[in-house]
Amino acid sequence: MKAVVYDGPHQVDIRDVEDARLESPRDAIVRITSSAICGSDLHMYDGRTDIGSGAVLGHEPLGVVEEVGDAVELVKKGDRVVMPFNVACGVCYNCVRGFTNACLTVNPKQAGGAYGYAEMGPYKGAQAEYLRVPFADFACLKLPGEPGDAMEDDFVMLADIFPTGYHATELAHVKAGDSVAIFGAGPVGLLAAHSAMLKGASEVYVVDRSPARLKKAEEIGAIPVDFSKGDPVEQILEMRMNNQMIMSEKRPGEEKMPGVTCGIDAVGYQAVDWEHQDKNEPNRVINDLIRLVNPTGHIGVIGVYMPEDPGAEQPQAKQGEFPLWFGELWSKGLTVGTGQTPVKSLQFLLRDLIVSGHAKPGMIVSQDLPLTKAPDAYKEFDKRDGWTKVVLHPGMQA
Repeated sequence: MKAVVYDGPHQVDIRDVEDARLESPRDAIVRITSSAICGSDLHMYDGRTDIGSGAVLGHEPLGVVEEVGDAVELVKKGDRVVMPFNVACGVCYNCVRGFTNACLTVNPKQAGGAYGYAEMGPYKGAQAEYLRVPFADFACLKLPGEPGDAMEDDFVMLADIFPTGYHATELAHVKAGDSVAIFGAGPVGLLAAHSAMLKGASEVYVVDRSPARLKKAEEIGAIPVDFSKGDPVEQILEMRMNNQMIMSEKRPGEEKMPGVTCGIDAVGYQAVDWEHQDKNEPNRVINDLIRLVNPTGHIGVIGVYMPEDPGAEQPQAKQGEFPLWFGELWSKGLTVGTGQTPVKSLQFLLRDLIVSGHAKPGMIVSQDLPLTKAPDAYKEFDKRDGWTKVVLHPGMQA
């Protein structure tokens, strides 16, 4: 079968690899109809992980079941299904508590497994014609419709990006009426904004420097903030202070709460310093959020941070160590939530929001391309500008 293979920093190729096959009675083989490129894939593409050459990439799979093992009972050949990026058994101590992002049985190195990702177990990626799906009864979420229909791009977002954006709002405790600042207008940041609005947030600010991504944020209904024009924290504070509708509601003493209630880091360890925009500063976003979020507020860190970063500029960052304004964080009484998304616990809810028409996560997709165009797609997506979200379709003709 053909698949997207990592050859080294900024090098991916389409190659013939060994066909996906059943390795357990609980497996299924899924013919992939859509598999998206994730911002997390760019960490590997940029050489910012220790993934080895020859790995098949991709962890956002949607497709049709082709074959099932003898122990699979709930899914059958012909079912249209989406799988979480988390590979999980569904029955270990963490899985039964809902933490499928930290399954204890699927990865000998650490808690948690995933398709086609560094340090996340021996599972081949989903940017391929076929995918082996372990624990298929647990992993496969059935979907209505037919491949290539109007909801194809929406449904592939259920593998990772839509649940991850929604989980970011959970980590940040977003609720109706809250003010929210999201740093990063990539796919996760945009769908975090969409999710915050689904929850009834009163104001959502989205910080980035890409004109195309900021335009998309505005189309979603968020307030765009361009950090290339100056300190994004000061920009948001100024907008709020100049908003008479907000200021007229404040009582004496409430001027001590000029920021937002909830903040989301949807950037991660490849953050750019807004003061020196050609420089990588991994702790820039977290420290800006500590400045911006009001006392007693909440920060959700959904952007990826790795224990080791071989491509980091700073010696500390190479070891996953980042200076943090902990004194200010503590003084404000802020809470911080972090970690990968337990996708399975959110998929049913979000699928039904899509089917009912209340959610449209596929609106962030900027390119639908054949699998054969993956090398060009990675190159363009890595510019982090006009290409907002790329979906690869193995069955599409060039």
